[in-house]
Amino acid sequence: MDNAGEQEQIETGKTWLARLEAAAKTIARELLVTVAPALLLALLITHFVGERTVVLSQSMEPTLHPDQQIIVEKMTYHFRAPRRGEIVVIGVEESDIPYIKRVVGLPGETLEIRNSRVFIDGHILTETYLPNVTPGTYGPVIIPEDHIFVMGDNRGNSRDSRALGPIALDKVIARAWISVWPVEDFGPLK
Repeated sequence: MDNAGEQEQIETGKTWLARLEAAAKTIARELLVTVAPALLLALLITHFVGERTVVLSQSMEPTLHPDQQIIVEKMTYHFRAPRRGEIVVIGVEESDIPYIKRVVGLPGETLEIRNSRVFIDGHILTETYLPNVTPGTYGPVIIPEDHIFVMGDNRGNSRDSRALGPIALDKVIARAWISVWPVEDFGPLK
C-alpha cells in the first residue's frame, strides 16, 4: 500500500472516530437532558407526593388485606389535619415499618371503649366501615392537642393507639388513598 492509501485510511479512521465521539456526546447530552430530569421528578414525586405501598398485616381487615397494594398520598396533611374515618400511614418508634390505621379520635376529644363500642365525648361513634364491635374496654382518655387516636379495623388483631397511645400529628406520614391491586379491590379507600 502506498503512502496516499495509508493516509486515506488514517483520515477515514479519524473521521469515523470523530463521528463516534460526536454521537457519544449527543447521546450523553440527550440522556442528561431527558433521563436525569425524569428520574429527579420521579424521586420528588415518591418522596413528597405519593407512592405505592403493600399492606403487610391483617390489622385493617376487612378494609385492607395482607399483600394488597395501595397508593398513599403525602400532600393532604401539609394543608389540613387528618379527619375521623380516614386511613393514615403513621411512623411508630418501635418499628421501622410504618403502620396503616384508621383515625378514630381527634385532638381535644375524650375517647372511651366500653360495652363493645367506641365513645367520643360520651356519644357512640358510628363506624359503618366495621362489621364487628370493638372488644374490651379502654379509657377514658383525653386526646392531647396535635395528636390523633388511631385503631385498626380488625379491632381484635391490631396494635394501635390502645397500646401506643395517641399519635402525634408529626408522625402521620400519608393518607391511604386508593387500592390498586388486586383488581377486584381497585378503587378509593373509605
